[in-house]
Amino acid sequence: MGAASALVMVACGPVKDPQSLERRTVVELPATPNRDLDLLFVIDDSPSMLDKQVNLTTNFPSFLDRLQGVLGGLPNLHVGVVTTDMGTKASGSAMPGPNIGLIGQGGCSGTGKGGALQTGMATGLTEKYLIDVEAPGGTRTRNYTGTLAATFSAMAKLGAGGCGFEQPLAAMRAALDNHPANVGFLRPEAMLGVVFLSDEDDCSAKSTQLFGPDSPTLGPLQSFRCMRFGVTCAEGGTTSDAMNEAGPKAGCAPAVGSSLLDDVAPYRDFLRGLKRDPRRIAVTGIIGPTEPVEVELRPSQNGGAQIPALVHSCSYTGPTGVEVADPAVRLQDLITGFPDRSAFTPVCDRDLSNGLTQLAELFRRAIGSPCIQETLADAKSKTGLQADCVVEDLIGPNAIEIKACDADLSARPCWRLESDAADCSTAFLNLKLVVQREVPPDPTTVTRMRCVVEPPP
Repeated sequence: MGAASALVMVACGPVKDPQSLERRTVVELPATPNRDLDLLFVIDDSPSMLDKQVNLTTNFPSFLDRLQGVLGGLPNLHVGVVTTDMGTKASGSAMPGPNIGLIGQGGCSGTGKGGALQTGMATGLTEKYLIDVEAPGGTRTRNYTGTLAATFSAMAKLGAGGCGFEQPLAAMRAALDNHPANVGFLRPEAMLGVVFLSDEDDCSAKSTQLFGPDSPTLGPLQSFRCMRFGVTCAEGGTTSDAMNEAGPKAGCAPAVGSSLLDDVAPYRDFLRGLKRDPRRIAVTGIIGPTEPVEVELRPSQNGGAQIPALVHSCSYTGPTGVEVADPAVRLQDLITGFPDRSAFTPVCDRDLSNGLTQLAELFRRAIGSPCIQETLADAKSKTGLQADCVVEDLIGPNAIEIKACDADLSARPCWRLESDAADCSTAFLNLKLVVQREVPPDPTTVTRMRCVVEPPP
């Protein structure tokens, strides 16, 4: 125990706080450390996204500050950026559909950016992605000049003229599926983090018919088709015709077996298949809330009859006016398929600093840190912190519980909490998890701590 550490006696047992009953993972520690992190940002570059891209880049330093909290400092980073513009390409068609709309103003052409990594306005990069990794002697190897935050900010400035039929899931898969333009970005043994930034839901196309002209079957050539044919709702939307009707919807989920849009599940399976251990993957979203889901009628752009459109699920006033977002039902479904490895923040937060900090905390914890960033619930019926926590060694599918240390630390293995202001300066009460062992654990072991935490204010 270093000079900066102090033993904290914790009375462990059921917490009597009725508002905090569910344990959440607060620490994960792999027995074999791996500080490599590949971060892929999938950024919507369609019209209406310019202010949201600025919001992301302005607050990106908060994201980096939290990543710096990994023991040993900033992880070994590869950072890549792709756009949601896949043109009129569809997974079930060999060739893209015809161009639609005004290219550069929300129109769609060919395969769009095709999942190739983008450098935006960044200059001087020697690859199509950012590299910042540890080197001998405490230095770092970088392929950029200037600061990490400024370089990413330039990379993520993609404009807002891309295809208005956003395909973030298809773009993610294209980027990570042996794309010839992205060689070297994805490291086999690195942690993989995916961040989606979009103000609309996924519209990954199965058939180029999705991009067909106005018709009685498809309705107007608008991105509302993505919700109509890509989502079903238990109340008010069990069919595509019901989804086309004005009114509130509830119990919404991605459509299965749509003839026009891809199912979401294969994209989740693809991501899981990239790593031997699915805990090496974390997926997050800066997206529109999934509720409410409601369809309204709005005047068409050509002044004709009113047409169905989604009611926005959130809004905020940005520097250039009111910004909005639509419910991201399909994206949320993909993200929540990674238990303990998923997080959201609303894209309508005018200041994304808190949300980005939460996303970075997820990656920090997934890489491995003993520091406890959550506020542990305290029964407060006795002296000292009374936290309701369970610590386990995860070895493959097996979970082996570890008991809390007693006063003389005689039983091994056992766990305790220490206050360490040096290494855990941003943690709750500067606390970190310490596991006392007689023999080293199996190298594949991941030690997990789950605790009842205080609900957010």
